[in-house]
Amino acid sequence: MRFVVRLLGNMLGIWVASLLVSGIVIVSGTSTGETILVLGAIALVFTLVNTIARPVISTLAFPLYIVTFGLFALVTNALVFLLTGWLAGSLGLPLTVDGFWAALLGGTITAVISAVVVAVLGDK
Repeated sequence: MRFVVRLLGNMLGIWVASLLVSGIVIVSGTSTGETILVLGAIALVFTLVNTIARPVISTLAFPLYIVTFGLFALVTNALVFLLTGWLAGSLGLPLTVDGFWAALLGGTITAVISAVVVAVLGDK
């Protein structure tokens, strides 16, 4: 259940980030159902990258977290978002992330919205 809630939070976050950040483009389908399926597939890639790659990146970057008082977490978010964009493109999903700054904003927006969704819908 927790994975599904995180997936829904990431899906909503990525959708909002694509609306607010001009450097993040998701080519939506012709119907609402197609668009939801595309967003779900992209959110699945993002959730898997967060689950698998983020702990490795965080462990390797631990000294930078300490030196920057945790601000390097923003860079980690951007790297995860860029990796998701690259993987989604490799898998044929219509997600384009244009550069580091778009990834930084998109990752931050997605993290905040996902955290709110998990807090509201999480296990009670």
